[in-house]
Amino acid sequence: MSVEAARMAAVRRYDILDTPPDGAYDRVAALAARLFEVPVATVTIVDEDRIWFKAAHGLEGVSEIGRDPGLCASAVLSDDTTVIPDTLLDPVACSNPLVAGPMGVRFYAAAPIITADGHRLGTVNVLDTRPREISEADASTLTDLAAVVRDQLELRLSALHVIRAEQEKRQAEEEARQRAERDKAAIAAFASTLQRTLVPPALPAVPGLELACHYKTASPQEVGGDFYDVFPIAGGRWAFFLGDVCGKGAEAASVTSLTRYTLRAAALVDADPTAALKALNTALLLDAAVGTRFCTAVFGLLDPARDGGFTVTLATGGHPPAYHLSPDEGGGVRVEAVRAKGGMLVGAFAEAAFASRTLHLAPGEGLLLYTDGLTEARTVDGHMLADTGLTDFLAQRSAPVSAGALIDDTVALLDTLPDTERDDVALLALSVPTADAAPAGITTTAHSAAAPTAPADASVGQEIRRP
Repeated sequence: MSVEAARMAAVRRYDILDTPPDGAYDRVAALAARLFEVPVATVTIVDEDRIWFKAAHGLEGVSEIGRDPGLCASAVLSDDTTVIPDTLLDPVACSNPLVAGPMGVRFYAAAPIITADGHRLGTVNVLDTRPREISEADASTLTDLAAVVRDQLELRLSALHVIRAEQEKRQAEEEARQRAERDKAAIAAFASTLQRTLVPPALPAVPGLELACHYKTASPQEVGGDFYDVFPIAGGRWAFFLGDVCGKGAEAASVTSLTRYTLRAAALVDADPTAALKALNTALLLDAAVGTRFCTAVFGLLDPARDGGFTVTLATGGHPPAYHLSPDEGGGVRVEAVRAKGGMLVGAFAEAAFASRTLHLAPGEGLLLYTDGLTEARTVDGHMLADTGLTDFLAQRSAPVSAGALIDDTVALLDTLPDTERDDVALLALSVPTADAAPAGITTTAHSAAAPTAPADASVGQEIRRP
């Protein structure tokens, strides 16, 4: 097999081409642009006859270009960082469309994305419209960014392998049951498509539902282990999850990436929330890099109901209870802790059991999910807020319940508490608007102590409304 044929086989193995945008790779491109102070930075995969952009900072609306020599197509042939200080002086690069065309690229640098077995999948690139030089340290930084992309690809591939193995196991068990029962019909094959990783940059618009979220890390120097996501599955249904990985830092972040990949993929294989947690438990125990780390998680399934509300199935794995808020006769709200009997830590025991519970989310009602950074936050007198304090706080809300207002009020509560011993906090709220309310939509509230360019108490809000 030729070198190029082997390289393309590796590209196909990672199954990354033409996948949706992904926050992890977008952040690498944005970071590269910021570090090198260039207008354009990209993460590319080199296909047989094209350069496909997994991430493109500064190239709005561009998803791929031809495989013309001189830039990415040439850089992927080398194991070392490619640096072209002035493309017009390079005999090959000068005729590349990005150089000779309207964009007028004058500077180009790229580091190859090299797999563990030595195949070059693509490149991490920085481009400028003026000639320039970079130092050896800058070249090493670009190589490190390419290594970060490679690690993300490996995590994605690892999750894919686990889900496929679990799928094969389930299919074998079903075939055995069918043989024993003889004439039972065969079930459909599971589908496995991996989606974006890390905390989503924005929540999706779910018809008939208002969503709101909040995430804040405990320290700008540490990577948090909390995670959440909302995404569509088959049959007009939606899945969501929220959880907390044990510990902080780079290792916890790696487990978080694997957790989100696995839960997303597991929901596409089997929409049963308890099955998703079982798949995650298997993935964490099989990955040697995870070590002794585990996580808590709550996984939910949203099924639209005829009254405009939703049937919600919640499965828990060692996670604090969700809270169901519904209107009472006095204009206030009833607060119910949604607990399922059982539900062990995820990734701690091979035979861990997980429990689920079903509830109805009607118009005017809401559901709050959170990580223990909320209930373990200290009040002014030094005591934890705890379940009792959170329940009392939620009981002061008025009906009908709005996800956006619920998150805003909870964030305001956190802002009144001392910062000592503060943990990461992730919040996810869902509510069903009443018939006379404004159109349902999304309210995203993000407070990040880890944002290096923002003031210490800065918050970034995003609101999306869909009729």
